[in-house]
Amino acid sequence: MSAYQKRKYLDFFTNFANCILCSTIMELIISTILGCFAIGVILSAPMGPIGILCVQRTLNKGREAGWWTGLGAAISDLLYCLLTGMGMSFVNKVIESNQAPIQIIGSAILLVFGFFLIKRNPATEIKDTSDKKENHYQEMGTGFLLTLSNPLIVFLIIPLFARFGFPSTDMPWPLIIVGYGVILLGAIVWWTLITYLVNAVRSHFNIRSMWVINIVIGVIILILSIYGLITGLMYYFN
Repeated sequence: MSAYQKRKYLDFFTNFANCILCSTIMELIISTILGCFAIGVILSAPMGPIGILCVQRTLNKGREAGWWTGLGAAISDLLYCLLTGMGMSFVNKVIESNQAPIQIIGSAILLVFGFFLIKRNPATEIKDTSDKKENHYQEMGTGFLLTLSNPLIVFLIIPLFARFGFPSTDMPWPLIIVGYGVILLGAIVWWTLITYLVNAVRSHFNIRSMWVINIVIGVIILILSIYGLITGLMYYFN
């Protein structure tokens, strides 16, 4: 084989390897972005105290009041995600070496959360806020503080991180930073959507509507958790 042919074959295999590497990187980027977006939406979607407050302000004061409240909640969720991610960095090796059991446990926790969300009655968490006058920064602040006052959200973030494999030690730091940004984006998109819908159908929006949102989100979480359980069990027994 001539030197020219050897170089030609070497160039071919080099280009082939680069294509595989690029496709792997793109797959990692896409899966990280989709997973982090889902995390942001799932953290924001349940109609708990902050969701009820956001809807109430949208109905009483307009869409902007509800949106700024949701933005404060989204920033607080991001803060808890950052703290959880920093804490998980110390046990990433344990997580990756026990990926299947942790995915199974995380999916089981999400399964319980989904059932709890479906059974939850939003009417028990409604408070009268129509007489309070606040500017947008105060609305954002109350949304932030109300969400911050619930550190138990960490127990939802951990199984979500385990379910979607974020963050992991094989991720470059720029992608991890982008992932956290996408979590915030997912939350903002949710609050933008919910305040727009509530404002558009304000005359028809009631407690039953909030309950329906909880049921829909609960079913989606149940589907994700069941899928996680099945894949985790298959990986564990294989």
